[in-house]
Amino acid sequence: MAAKQSVRRLLAVPPGSTPVLADADPGDDLGVSRKTAEKRAPEVATRLAEVQERLFAEGTRSVLLVLQGMDTSGKGGTIKHVIGAVNPMGVQITAFKKPTPAELSHHYLWRVRRELPPPGRIGIFDRSHYEDVLVVRVHNLVPKAVWSTRYDEINRFEAKVAAAGTTIVKCFLNISYDEQRERLLARLDDPEKRWKFREGDIDERARWADYQVAYEEALARCSTSAAPWYVVPADRKWLRNHLIAALVLETLEELDPVFPDPPLDLPALRRRLEPPG
Repeated sequence: MAAKQSVRRLLAVPPGSTPVLADADPGDDLGVSRKTAEKRAPEVATRLAEVQERLFAEGTRSVLLVLQGMDTSGKGGTIKHVIGAVNPMGVQITAFKKPTPAELSHHYLWRVRRELPPPGRIGIFDRSHYEDVLVVRVHNLVPKAVWSTRYDEINRFEAKVAAAGTTIVKCFLNISYDEQRERLLARLDDPEKRWKFREGDIDERARWADYQVAYEEALARCSTSAAPWYVVPADRKWLRNHLIAALVLETLEELDPVFPDPPLDLPALRRRLEPPG
């Protein structure tokens, strides 16, 4: 991957296309070496921090980073990497778990609307409203006649969110079946990571093929100009982090937020700050 090549253009699912995940290699390094990624990391972090401060100060627009992927694909690790580069005061993180009874009593987008980032913030969703066309579909939690209508509904919802000033960046962390096994085994073998292991992860792994089909349809039907999807190879953790940091940076730099210039009487204010006498 050339140094100045657009990461968004490289990873984006073109609207109207039909991605085949079997053709997207989760282990592809995209021509980036680990040495190169690590060399660029400090510069990317510095630029991220600078432009995020401008977004926060401007206070009129926001960015929403949506992270989806199979268990162990690295949603939590990605969040740590992105947050480590910016001021956490300007970030809002939401992890969407199994809906509570209270949430189930509302429309499925209700809990998502409540967590949209306010102006000036970067919002990060660990899972999202896409669970309602993924888990719900794979586990037959609602009839097909219900979940199949949600793609268009999600597109309308995201278009309204984007029109209101929130730029949406949706990342599918594409991990391979074999790499997931290695990461699950690593959790079992490491006493400090064993707490993350859930037996349910193995049950979900048994539905791998069904999830791949569900993800392909979500990517195909919900990658729009207002809210594109990006397929991020996730077998290499360092590359995953590098690519998503670059995606967020490109997005922020295109927004090009500016520091506000309040109408202050600077000479008068400076005089008031002069020492007495």
